[in-house]
Amino acid sequence: MLLHDRQSQDSSGPSLDAAGVDGSFISDVARPAVDLEVIIPAYNEEGRLGATLRDLAREIARLPCSCGIVVVDNGSTDRTADLADRGYSGLPVRVIGCSRRGKGAAVRRGILTSRARWVGFCDADSSTPADLIPRVVELLSAGHRIVVGSRYCSGSRLLVRQPLIRRLGSLGFRSLSRGMVGNLSDTQCGFKFFEAALARQLFIQSRLSGFAFDLEFLALAHRSNIPITELPVDWTERDGSSLRLVRDGARAYLELISLRLLDRGPGDPLSLRPGIIAQARERGPMLVET
Repeated sequence: MLLHDRQSQDSSGPSLDAAGVDGSFISDVARPAVDLEVIIPAYNEEGRLGATLRDLAREIARLPCSCGIVVVDNGSTDRTADLADRGYSGLPVRVIGCSRRGKGAAVRRGILTSRARWVGFCDADSSTPADLIPRVVELLSAGHRIVVGSRYCSGSRLLVRQPLIRRLGSLGFRSLSRGMVGNLSDTQCGFKFFEAALARQLFIQSRLSGFAFDLEFLALAHRSNIPITELPVDWTERDGSSLRLVRDGARAYLELISLRLLDRGPGDPLSLRPGIIAQARERGPMLVET
């Protein structure tokens, strides 16, 4: 079954004003409250999205809680949105639009419009297997507030490695970001889940829209002394990525440098602001009893 809302387009993302947050963005694509909602940012993913949705739906159907899948179409020019129209194991799939380009913008759009108890995102290419979802729910149920997949922590395996140039770029990125997220071994794995009220706090304050957006909200969590749980993954490099190594890689490095400059500036801009926290809590998740 599909719940479809491609007409609600986000062109600018959440707006912050001097008093805090403009709350208008959260109601225009309101979805039913569920226990777990999985966000999939997608840009021209017609060749890979179907398999990912099938795998996710299969794993989610086994969970003893209510769940939903949301595909955030980030301005695709192929059949990405139409592909998500198909049913997957009877699980509702909703397609919403995000006209502001960038993976970070698409993920933010999905999370800030979610009414779930727990919310997270995974990539459209199934690089991280969907069979980790039940373990994620176990950890969230036990009180872990942020659970992130890691390709480099103990117990993880790289089943198919990235090309050398991407491995070198990733190594450089991790080296430059060292210290911003404590001892976290991997900030860029596209498999992250949260207590939804906390996710709103992080994504309301974060501003990056490109591939370094993960680092920004993880730095916010770290500087605010919020524990981050790493989950080892079996990771597989997939063909067909929309990542453009030169342009997107350069942008990610520029975003990283901007975060580094903020980190060294006056005050503590990488800590959650009390006003943001208070307003995010007021928009707390609508829980579903299971």
